[in-house]
Amino acid sequence: MEPVGSALKKVVGDTISSMPSTEAALLAWPLVCGSAVANKTRALECRGRVLKIQVPDPSWSRQLSGFLPEYIDALNSLIAQGVEKIEFVVENGHGQGNHGNGKE
Repeated sequence: MEPVGSALKKVVGDTISSMPSTEAALLAWPLVCGSAVANKTRALECRGRVLKIQVPDPSWSRQLSGFLPEYIDALNSLIAQGVEKIEFVVENGHGQGNHGNGKE
């Protein structure tokens, strides 16, 4: 018998992969980054294969930028038309945080 967690992950993955990419990326973000990061960030939009993530401050942007390759790979494993780049946007609107495609 398959564990419940594996079955649930497959159902969620199948659901996300059948959605339009712009919506799928927004829903997939919390699954990809995990609950601790998801509680402090918010997927804002996905346009032109660029996912914008709101972060609380520049420090969060710097820290999360170190995980860009992993985040992009995980998103692309769930989404039909993948994400090429993630941009971190600081919550208070005082400029954008570090961003990139994970290959910098």
